[in-house]
Amino acid sequence: MIEVHDLHKSFGGIHAVRGVSFVARDGEITGIIGPNGAGKTTILRLIYTVLAPDGGYTLVDGIDPHLDRRGVQRRIGVLPDVRGLYPRLTGREHIRYFGALHGMRGDALEARIDELIHTLNMEDFADRRTRGFSRGQQMKVALARALVHEPHNVLFDEPTNGLDVATSRAVRELMRGFRAEGRCVLLSSHIMHEVAALADRIVIVARGRIALQGTAEELRRATGLVDLEEIFMSATSARFEEPELLAGED
Repeated sequence: MIEVHDLHKSFGGIHAVRGVSFVARDGEITGIIGPNGAGKTTILRLIYTVLAPDGGYTLVDGIDPHLDRRGVQRRIGVLPDVRGLYPRLTGREHIRYFGALHGMRGDALEARIDELIHTLNMEDFADRRTRGFSRGQQMKVALARALVHEPHNVLFDEPTNGLDVATSRAVRELMRGFRAEGRCVLLSSHIMHEVAALADRIVIVARGRIALQGTAEELRRATGLVDLEEIFMSATSARFEEPELLAGED
């Protein structure tokens, strides 16, 4: 479970995140949506410890990153918006490197690498250098290295951006599988129908704040609207300048 409490983050004079609070629960997919520049990626980076907050805090399975950063990193796997592959390494070498960073060694690591290559259908390109990989191939390598240590909490930042239909569908099925296993899945996406199809709870972010959050049904009741895209447009308009927490939410 991921808990976010009153997070703040500024870059110079720009307030990217302003008092954001929500809970992403185990066995659920929590979707974060918002316009470009709303603060979605910054929120994720604060959770997975790349950035330090100016105020507020996060907990991952009850662990405070200020007290045990490595403990948090062991509990999370991240598919970032920028895949950041090393072009001279093969896909297999990427996975092995990240496994080693998490303290994995020997036969156990090699068995886990083989398992991921099979699960993600990477056999045809796992031992090629990643220079020139398609977006789908890059995504699979980045996803495999994020999952090599079998994290309980998985964060996806725009996971299907630029992917073909078949690969996008495979990624969505993978997220559903994680949910069925009782893991915590946090998804940031600008694709409305993807969030509507996947998310058990939705957090709508605008101007660094939470405009609305809740289940799809709670959002419909709060706005009087049915379609998620219409709810999104309404929630990110000026009339939702201040954060609103739906009844019954933590």
